[in-house]
Amino acid sequence: MTTTTTYVALLRGINVGTKNRLPMQTLRELLAGMGGSGVRTHLQSGNAVFTHEEADPLKLAADLEQAIAAGPGLTVACLVRPAADLRRVVEANPFPMEEIDPARFVVVFLSGPVPLDRLAAIDRPAHLPDTFEPGEQEIYAYLPDGIHNSKLAGLLTDRGLGMTATSRNWNTVTRLPDLAAA
Repeated sequence: MTTTTTYVALLRGINVGTKNRLPMQTLRELLAGMGGSGVRTHLQSGNAVFTHEEADPLKLAADLEQAIAAGPGLTVACLVRPAADLRRVVEANPFPMEEIDPARFVVVFLSGPVPLDRLAAIDRPAHLPDTFEPGEQEIYAYLPDGIHNSKLAGLLTDRGLGMTATSRNWNTVTRLPDLAAA
């Protein structure tokens, strides 16, 4: 008997501005071409839910990056997580959300464990009112003045963290496990 797992793919930096344009129909076709089934996308920013027989999400992420490079010809970093892991991220949120605007709260998903040494080097008081808390392979960040007005947000990136990082606002983060369960 073959087992399948439901996954969430998070693509970094697509459909922002004029470069790295990737229609969601193309993303769905690429995932289906890789053997994914039940492929659904959410918004236009590179969020997809699919099931697959592959047990290794890192392999799926690498395969998706290669498919995007071979097809549309884009270099796009991809993270793939089991849908159950997205549910864990939602449940582990250390912030009291009743006091927070979910549009100004992001989860930075990482390609590996949180680099605690890099986070320790951030001068938290200098970045107030922005604040963050580490998770396992994610960082929760509240940016009350918005991501574009945040100096902290610039530190929670690939360059600042030394690994692939992609952010999603809380509304999207909470929607993806629901989409995966549908």
